[in-house]
Amino acid sequence: MANVAKKVSWSGRDRDDDEDGRAGETTPLLNGTGPGAAGGARQLTPSSFLRIGQLSNVDLNEDIHELQTELPRQRPNEIPHNEKLLSLKYESLDYDNSENQLFLEEERRINHAAFRTVEIKRWVICAMIGILTGLVACFIDIVVENLAGLKYRVVKDNIDKFTAKGGLSFSLLLWATLNASVVMVGSVIVAFIEPVAAGSGIPQIKCYLNGVKIPHVVRLKTLVIKVCGVILSVVGGLAVGKEGPMIHSGAVIAAGISQGRSTSLKRDFKIFEYFRRDTEKRDFVSAGAAAGVSAAFGAPVGGVLFSLEEGASFWNQFLTWRIFFASMISTFTLNSVLSVYHGNAWDLSSPGLINFGRFDSEKMGYTIQEIPIFIFMGVVGGILGALFNALNYWLTMFRIRYIHRPCLQVVEAMLVAAVTATVGFVMIYCSRDCQPIQGSSVAYPLQLFCADGEYNSMATAFFNTPEKSVVNLFHDPPGSYNPMTLGMFTLMYFFLACWTYGLTVSAGVFIPSLLIGAAWGRLFGISLSYLTKGSIWADPGKYALMGAAAQLGGIVRMTLSLTVIMMEATGNVTYGFPIMLVLMTAKIVGDYFVEGLYDMHIQLQSVPFLHWEAPVTSHSLTAREVMSTPVTCLRRIERVGTVVDILSDTSSNHNGFPVVESNPDTTQVAGLRGLILRSQLIVLLKHKVFVERANLSLVQRRLKLKDFRDAYPRFPPIQSIHVSQDERECMIDLSEFMNPSPYTVPQEASLPRVFKLFRALGLRHLVVVDNRNEVVGMVTRKDLARYRLGKEGLEELSLAQT
Repeated sequence: MANVAKKVSWSGRDRDDDEDGRAGETTPLLNGTGPGAAGGARQLTPSSFLRIGQLSNVDLNEDIHELQTELPRQRPNEIPHNEKLLSLKYESLDYDNSENQLFLEEERRINHAAFRTVEIKRWVICAMIGILTGLVACFIDIVVENLAGLKYRVVKDNIDKFTAKGGLSFSLLLWATLNASVVMVGSVIVAFIEPVAAGSGIPQIKCYLNGVKIPHVVRLKTLVIKVCGVILSVVGGLAVGKEGPMIHSGAVIAAGISQGRSTSLKRDFKIFEYFRRDTEKRDFVSAGAAAGVSAAFGAPVGGVLFSLEEGASFWNQFLTWRIFFASMISTFTLNSVLSVYHGNAWDLSSPGLINFGRFDSEKMGYTIQEIPIFIFMGVVGGILGALFNALNYWLTMFRIRYIHRPCLQVVEAMLVAAVTATVGFVMIYCSRDCQPIQGSSVAYPLQLFCADGEYNSMATAFFNTPEKSVVNLFHDPPGSYNPMTLGMFTLMYFFLACWTYGLTVSAGVFIPSLLIGAAWGRLFGISLSYLTKGSIWADPGKYALMGAAAQLGGIVRMTLSLTVIMMEATGNVTYGFPIMLVLMTAKIVGDYFVEGLYDMHIQLQSVPFLHWEAPVTSHSLTAREVMSTPVTCLRRIERVGTVVDILSDTSSNHNGFPVVESNPDTTQVAGLRGLILRSQLIVLLKHKVFVERANLSLVQRRLKLKDFRDAYPRFPPIQSIHVSQDERECMIDLSEFMNPSPYTVPQEASLPRVFKLFRALGLRHLVVVDNRNEVVGMVTRKDLARYRLGKEGLEELSLAQT
């Protein structure tokens, strides 16, 4: 295969340390053919599709194995990268329950009262998710407020001192050094301890809910690094927000609580054991993501819609109410704790980490004539969002190729922190926009060269946390900012935010996007006010809100959830219609040029992500053309040695095996009898559930579903299981443990039909059969994700081994 590249992890460096030691479902290279297949038409016979008790011949060429073994030894200066690749290193999650005999027996034993108990436990878990997510948000908010306040006070005192006696370069040095030092710590813990904690975490959670297993994404260590990292990033003065990472934090909390144990701490609390499977865990992670949005913006309804729009691929109607409950508990917890912290125990006035403040309809209403103006702002937001995403795309490509070593990533983060401080200082120094300090709500007013009783207006934007800067732009009275100040700030902050997103630090893009949009939106409002001779309807705060919505919508391309989040954060339903118009316009315009930021980063990491629908021009393809062949099948009663050899083969790491009946005396293959997973086989081998041992009464007890749940999610690698030579000759009966009713499709089924079944049910394996119910192939996630709609029509991605 010519197009093979060594890929990197979400953090931009190689991390092949998934503890399962598996690379995911094996997929053929092109159109279901192995590397040795001829270029012409193939003779499709059962023997060419099927290998019973043998290893699949789907393998990569020798040069790929050489590439794998050579690259870890020496770190190249440049890592080749091709965007038209699909990585084989990502496993899929199985959102379809395996209805084997053990599962059915357990479900039949559960009576109505037991089902009610399970349902109550689900509500209890959702409440715990909401409470803990709210407490984590409180912790982040309080620590950031205190540390950032301390930093700004020290720098402000220093600037005031040196303004009087000269030598402001020392103040610049102090500000840049403080920023770089704090960001260095935040970057080091991410780059060297847990790279998956970099960024906002929204693309990773989106992939998880889509059915892709991103290594370490919902670990306790990831949560700790995420929380510490985002505090240090915001305090370090980067153009980032603390709201985006709350979504990842909520998802990790949900994944941990719902399992009733911590695999990182090796503690099992023996509770919630029923929920130890991918299907249940996914539902709780959806609730955690929604609780994170709710805590960040004080928007519980927006949280539910975010989870539906951006995350949960397989929505359960019964889930909606529980997720809303978790979101409400989250925002209530945050509100209560912050109200007590601020000394207003009974005044619940802090619903989220960012509160846009109330927009008064009487003072800031809109008229029907303004609708075209709002639509125009949406167009501007879409174009600027597309520019932001395009610049960030090329920057990320550069990082993947050249800045893949952890030390280089830390140096880059420190450089960005120092440059951000320097740009801010120079902009404040050069600005002559002075405003009267009386009646203003500026947290850290810098006088610099302004007259007594005045402050530098540029400092209110740069010399502050981004959240407070956004609120100032929304609510400062008309005349608080010079148009030149807003224009220069928008330009500089746009490029700083673009450079910052993708660094190896924990940070979100929500607040920087809102801040950029609020700045140019306010500038737009001031310009309108000039043009209309100070008309009352041209309120700059209102246009700052619309600009913020347009910019954020143009970058992340969210519509439904973002409309509700903005409405809830402003506390005004009146703006619902114009915000919706602005977001829709920004998305339509932005999508014309380039993808949304999160989808773009998912694609850059070569993740086999399945969108809502199959490519529109894919009806000409059938299951026969996209499936993986040949398939490694197992007999219903199989030799232990054969199972061990299949699981041990590193060249074809299959995770699902069709089970068939086969007459040992002939080569004739009987029909499909079921499907068994690699994880199930490993548990069977670990407990030595062999036919001969059962006959000799050596098996101590019958295996239960609890044994499989105890091993979930980190099933031991096959190399850790010892099987003696005598045991290899034993037989293993799979009848009780296989799923006897796996989903199947005929080989003539069209790709959209296969895609719809696979996507809607959250499958991991879909068996392809002929008209005699004989296995002819297997469809996995990567077989479907390989096909996408490109600029020149339907295109097929190549596969990278890592």
